[in-house]
Amino acid sequence: MSSKGNVAVIGYGVVGSGTVELFNKNLEAIKKKVGRDCGIKYILDIRDFPESPYKDIIVHDFETVLNDDEIEVVAEVVGGTTFAYDYTKRLLEKGKSVVTSNKALVAAKGAELLRIAREHNCSYLFEASVGGGIPIIRPIYKCLAGNEIQQISGILNGTTNFILTKMIKDSMSFEDALKLAQQLGYAEADPSADVEGDDACRKICILGSLAFGKHIYPSMVHKSGITRITLDDVEYAANAGYVIKLIGSVKKLSDGSLSAIVCPRLVPKSNMLASVDEVYNAISVTGDGVGDVLFYGQGAGKLPTASAVVGDIIDCLKHIHKGLNIFWEDSSLDEKFVVRYKDINASMYVRIKADNAAALKPAVSEMFGKVMYIERENRPDDELAFITPNMVESDIDADLAVLAESAEIASKIRLF
Repeated sequence: MSSKGNVAVIGYGVVGSGTVELFNKNLEAIKKKVGRDCGIKYILDIRDFPESPYKDIIVHDFETVLNDDEIEVVAEVVGGTTFAYDYTKRLLEKGKSVVTSNKALVAAKGAELLRIAREHNCSYLFEASVGGGIPIIRPIYKCLAGNEIQQISGILNGTTNFILTKMIKDSMSFEDALKLAQQLGYAEADPSADVEGDDACRKICILGSLAFGKHIYPSMVHKSGITRITLDDVEYAANAGYVIKLIGSVKKLSDGSLSAIVCPRLVPKSNMLASVDEVYNAISVTGDGVGDVLFYGQGAGKLPTASAVVGDIIDCLKHIHKGLNIFWEDSSLDEKFVVRYKDINASMYVRIKADNAAALKPAVSEMFGKVMYIERENRPDDELAFITPNMVESDIDADLAVLAESAEIASKIRLF
């Protein structure tokens, strides 16, 4: 075996401690996979951990890691886009490979950091940033490299999927389901990044950038969350043969531009994604050669995420001073390659409230043409639900603006 492959871990929280635990538990097997001796030399954190079995390798100064020439690979699991960005950039400029679970940083700065890694003959890997322990990044850039990717869609956030599952299966209100998710540790005290769609948005940006070769920034992607979904919507959807899921999707259009959006969708019960429940994630990839493939599993958690981080560490140690050629272009000067979501065709579920709502049916039909009306048990007289034909979304909105003069638009959800 050649020189020892030394690793540092930045951040000793949930994912960081899981990474250290898993790496050391499987160290002998990892050495065989790498083909030489290796080990974790430093854990960088601002805190002390006097009870930790690894307290002797905990350091507090980033410069210790940066300036140690024996450190080949660093796992950045501190999160955020401030310290993590500065640390990652400086490490890559030193020729040290960096692996991360930090979806916010990859979504915001991926193009720049991948360029720096390429220029300094090292790697920037982020398998754990999307789907936790579900392998998805490596399959897209390796296993599916012979395909032209046409579309990626998926349930990318376990917290929202858990909440919607409870609403669908147990008739829980959104508020009660969120409270349960918080009690079980699936949702943060401030759940906005999950329930407003930010987390799923970052992940679809990473997947889309990887698949289509140009950086999709979160600002380019329309997102809406699940906070306005009601049990009425769940019931109407079920009666029409659908379930409601928060879906992130990116699709290549006929002119080469992309559509990218994160929003609740009515998913047909026959679709594979409809049966993905609880905290599970599922990502569907469509390639011109392979057709549809589905990646499924728990999208978060200490050890599932650590599993992906450790996998990337091994990859970097095996390819030291070579650099793994993941790359996408910056797009900051070309925001128009992601089209405006309102210019895309959509079919929309709409629920309206009005006195004697059924009397508005002729007006609805005149606006939209052939619509599908949906019933539910004990439907109140002041409520009407229907599904529009497939139309340009801005045209649907224009019609709904006219309808809003006679009725309240209580809900609108795109079909999948």
